[in-house]
Amino acid sequence: MDITEEPRGGQFKLLCGLILFAALFFFTGCTPDAVPDDENGPKEEAQLIDDFIILATTTSTYDSGLLDYLNKIFKEQTGLEVRVVSQGTGAALETGRRGDADVLLVHDRESELTAVEEGYFVDRFDVMYNDFVFIGPVDDPAGVGDVTTAAEAMALIAASGATFGSRGDNSGTHRTELRLWEAAGINLVGSRWYESIGQGMGDTIRHADERLGYTLTDRGTYVSMKDRIDLVIVLEGDPMLFNQYGVMAVSPDLQPGVKYDYALMYIKFLMSEEGQNLIGTYQVNNETLFFPGFGL
Repeated sequence: MDITEEPRGGQFKLLCGLILFAALFFFTGCTPDAVPDDENGPKEEAQLIDDFIILATTTSTYDSGLLDYLNKIFKEQTGLEVRVVSQGTGAALETGRRGDADVLLVHDRESELTAVEEGYFVDRFDVMYNDFVFIGPVDDPAGVGDVTTAAEAMALIAASGATFGSRGDNSGTHRTELRLWEAAGINLVGSRWYESIGQGMGDTIRHADERLGYTLTDRGTYVSMKDRIDLVIVLEGDPMLFNQYGVMAVSPDLQPGVKYDYALMYIKFLMSEEGQNLIGTYQVNNETLFFPGFGL
């Protein structure tokens, strides 16, 4: 057949079919909607959880910036938003007991273990630790820097009548402070130099700074604030100043409304090799604030 001759019969039908097939392929098979999903693309994003959990935690973990750092990574990996309720450990424990939080990150190990025994919390782990330090004026009028133990420091502060700012909020820090006063044999009743403000750690540090006094603080909060205050560390290193943090889920048996499965995801993230490395490498002012795991 001459190439200029018009096709007829079966040849014409075949040619029409080929043209129709090509047109369908162009307008459907080549459009973006028809491209197969990449296994590491849209399918993975579709698995992200569009929900949130409530974390009741101490002011020290919040004020230090650690939670902003960790929770952003957790959300990127899971889709879960972590909504933080920052309060003292005592208040956080009560929040959890009421079922108003799904997971806790606190630092009063004795109280935590008791609450677990009572059935309020489950899946508790020693997640990280740091220490408490005494901070005070550079000239250290009470002479705290001349001793090596917390009990001696307490006795010197009381004897000198120097201002001591206390959180007074039943937090883990406040409970540790009260145990130290007891160990030093100091009766605080009627002590004008002792100022209990009922606030978080950051506010307590600012109060002590304004009053040129002393206070007990976790190292993490102090390091995150030290460029904005005049107080310095005057005592550190006493084993009694060790500060362990624990993470635990609210019991779904006592509080069926909590998001236990999601809380467990968060706990596993913090306790994973990645989570522990993130905690241990987090720094402020080139200083490590928290150390992973169990410290003693």
